Amino acid sequence: MVLPFISLFIDEFGDFSDSYVQSWSGWIFGITFVTAFIFSPIWGRIGDKYGRKKILILSSAGLGLSVMLMGSANSVWDLFFLRLFMGVFTGFIPMSQALISTQTPKEVAGQVLGTLQTGSITGSLMGPLLGGALADVFGYAATFQWVSISIFLSGIIVLFGVQEARMKDPADEDKQQAYTSKEVLMHIVKNPVLLVVMLISALVQIAHFSIQPILSLYVETIHGPANIAFFSGMAFSAAGLGNLLMTKRWGRLGDRIGYVKVLIFLLFMAGIVYFPGAFVTTIWQLVILRFLLGISIGGIIPVRIAYIRQEAPISMQGEVLGYNTSLRFLGNVIGPALGGMLAGLFGFSAVFFVTSGLLLSSGFFMLAAWYKHEYAGKQTQTTSS
Repeated sequence: MVLPFISLFIDEFGDFSDSYVQSWSGWIFGITFVTAFIFSPIWGRIGDKYGRKKILILSSAGLGLSVMLMGSANSVWDLFFLRLFMGVFTGFIPMSQALISTQTPKEVAGQVLGTLQTGSITGSLMGPLLGGALADVFGYAATFQWVSISIFLSGIIVLFGVQEARMKDPADEDKQQAYTSKEVLMHIVKNPVLLVVMLISALVQIAHFSIQPILSLYVETIHGPANIAFFSGMAFSAAGLGNLLMTKRWGRLGDRIGYVKVLIFLLFMAGIVYFPGAFVTTIWQLVILRFLLGISIGGIIPVRIAYIRQEAPISMQGEVLGYNTSLRFLGNVIGPALGGMLAGLFGFSAVFFVTSGLLLSSGFFMLAAWYKHEYAGKQTQTTSS
């Protein structure tokens, strides 16, 4: 709900230059993920030990309070430090993914996580449109209050509506039920494809989030100032609609043919779709490209998490997913700052060029790792037998 107008909210704090607003939009958007990067493995490990429902409730309380206070911010520094504090509790959606992942059979993990992703994406679809409309009618401060209420409501729903079962995977019965952090890290490092999947989490987030904090400013340059919050919300939500239509299908396809194969295809597709964004001249062209981007990006998260579910024992999955989330948040830190800097120095087109290059590079990186450590190895075994 707040993504479409973060940069516009900053612009109200004073008479700032476009370059100043673009740079601060990147820093304020990204600073949340600095603390989130630090705390995600900690929450994941606590969730493995004590249960993930409790972490979800704590996360919603902290997020709700942070967003409520943002509506009273009077300067960029107020907003900066509130977003920093918010990062401690950011992780409601990744923790919910961990909760579902650990209670889902491996063979249908992609489809189930794709279904879960539709819930997140529905929020991504409705939120920007609703937030943009509320901001135009009631102002930015009131919209922050509505966001905080929705987050508090999420915590209440979890408290009374979710029952967490402590599951054991029959395939892992012969394995220990508690792992040290060192053992978890070694499990990741000794599985090259798993390690690459997790590293690509950061690269994808850098690419995806580089345009997020300055998208509303880009919309303004191609459409004009009329109803800017609403049209910015439309541009954000177009990606959400593409996500919503395809994420479950990508997960089901991953269950059938392999998660890494689907991930490689989606990385190349996203890189190709991002490139023409630098040349759009109307808001509708941008909306169509954002829709196509959503189709590709929507499948990356569920197939990535399903692969982790496949490769990590249940008793360490929370912490493994925590490290994966940390890498995603690292990308969330770098992406907005990089996007704001590129836009300020070289213009908006540079952001699309760099983003496209990162996604295509990630596709080649994932393809090389899969071919070397999985495909070639299986071919060798087949030839030997």
